[in-house]
Amino acid sequence: MYTTNATMKLSHIFLIFFVVAVWGINFVFIAIGLTELPPILLCAARFFVVSIPAVFFFKFPQVPFRWVILYSLVMFVLQFALMFTGMHVGMPAGLSSILLQVQAFFSLFFAKAILKETIERKQMLGACVSFAGIFLIGWNLKMGASMLGFMLVLAAALTWGLGSITVKKMGKVQSGSLLVWSSLIAWPVLLGLSLCVENSFPLVCNLHTLAPATYGAILFIALGSTAFAFGTWNHLLQIYPLATVAPFTLLVPIFGMLSSMLVLGEALEPWKIIACLLVISGLCINLVSAKQKAAAKSLYQK
Repeated sequence: MYTTNATMKLSHIFLIFFVVAVWGINFVFIAIGLTELPPILLCAARFFVVSIPAVFFFKFPQVPFRWVILYSLVMFVLQFALMFTGMHVGMPAGLSSILLQVQAFFSLFFAKAILKETIERKQMLGACVSFAGIFLIGWNLKMGASMLGFMLVLAAALTWGLGSITVKKMGKVQSGSLLVWSSLIAWPVLLGLSLCVENSFPLVCNLHTLAPATYGAILFIALGSTAFAFGTWNHLLQIYPLATVAPFTLLVPIFGMLSSMLVLGEALEPWKIIACLLVISGLCINLVSAKQKAAAKSLYQK
């Protein structure tokens, strides 16, 4: 049951810390999965595990079928194909976890263009600060594969923003059903793309030869990052205001960078720390502005 009380229970604070830690560490598991599987095939495996056999226990979302297809193609097929491919061609896991956070500002710009929502000056300031961090990442990357990866992950963030607008246009929808059925639509499309683009048919026929670490990565990405973390996040959003829960996502790139350093041996260079701080600072400004805007709207309605 939703409550307007912004004070979270201690158990829920620990739970949400665990969720954002899972989302941050997830980038490491993506990198591990990409050592044996091509990116689009790894995406297909992710959504196959999410949807089968869960689809037999969830009713189809009570929204028009075309919206579910659009959401699946934009949010799952396009976004994750771009992100996984970006990491595959050289974008480091830690930096990917930072770069993807600018989806919040792409959502803001799409809301302005499509939904005709207003953008506050503080939100524009926040966007400028965050994109300064993104510019710093692009400036310090080597030319070639890493720059291509940078552009692909940035495109994935843009696609996530468009997917968020799709959800908003849907209206009220059961998140678990949307997740499972969208995954069911996504994995055959991704598998088909992989077979055509990545020539992965021999690999699909020999999945039993994959290393245990690859299977573990698929399970973590699908069941940990997608099913558990996404489901828990939406459960907490039903209990607490968005302004109380949303700021915790600022910890995702921190967990992403630290886990990448510890597990993958990625160097934690000063410019990476500065870029991370700039992106997080911009997001903080945006969250504060959104919270003030919501409070003013609530006061006006009273």
